[in-house]
Amino acid sequence: MLAFFIQKLFEPENQLYFGCVVVTVVISIVLHELAHGWAAIWQGDDTPKIAGHMTPDPMVHMGGMSLLMLVLVGLAFGAMPVNPRNFRSKYGDALVSAAGPAMNFLLAFVAQMALAIWLKSEGVADEGPGLNGQSLLLVFAFINIALGIFNLLPVPPLDGSSILGNFIPSYKRWMDSLGNPMFLFLILFIVLMNAPPQYTPFGIALNFGAIFTSLFGPDALHSYIELYKITL
Repeated sequence: MLAFFIQKLFEPENQLYFGCVVVTVVISIVLHELAHGWAAIWQGDDTPKIAGHMTPDPMVHMGGMSLLMLVLVGLAFGAMPVNPRNFRSKYGDALVSAAGPAMNFLLAFVAQMALAIWLKSEGVADEGPGLNGQSLLLVFAFINIALGIFNLLPVPPLDGSSILGNFIPSYKRWMDSLGNPMFLFLILFIVLMNAPPQYTPFGIALNFGAIFTSLFGPDALHSYIELYKITL
């Protein structure tokens, strides 16, 4: 996926894909982090407010380095400061951690539904704003599904590790004993980069998009595949 993004970056005829990815990732990460913040506040933790992170400003959530990495190599990250000690519920850490991926899945569902209805009614649009809009919805949907799946993997610092650790204390103790568990994330990254595409979060996301669109009929699915080839 990384090499694919870099290739698109330097191909003028594929700037549409590049633009769709940048817009999608920025919006998705900001809303992902805000979802963590809203859930933390709901759980009784005002840390997101006190830290000034309850804002739509991408610089606050992502920072300059993340935004630069996004533009150059298609990788980005965000953060939302929370204090689990303030959570009301015993499973507050799991609830707050799950809020981010849940937001990604919600965004994906809205985009995928809108795209499927559009393709069913009109097919693939001609070049121009219509095609740009359909391409953005396609990218927005599959990237958010992929982000949701990726963040649920139980490897620190991903949300899945906090969720699993909240339900299985021994797993949390094991993570804490590692000191700096980032090497696990590095191993995961290497595995995903070398895995067959259909088994990566992005491959799963695209397959799900096709299956979901097929529920709207064969014409919608045919248009989805055609749009996929045009955009990607």
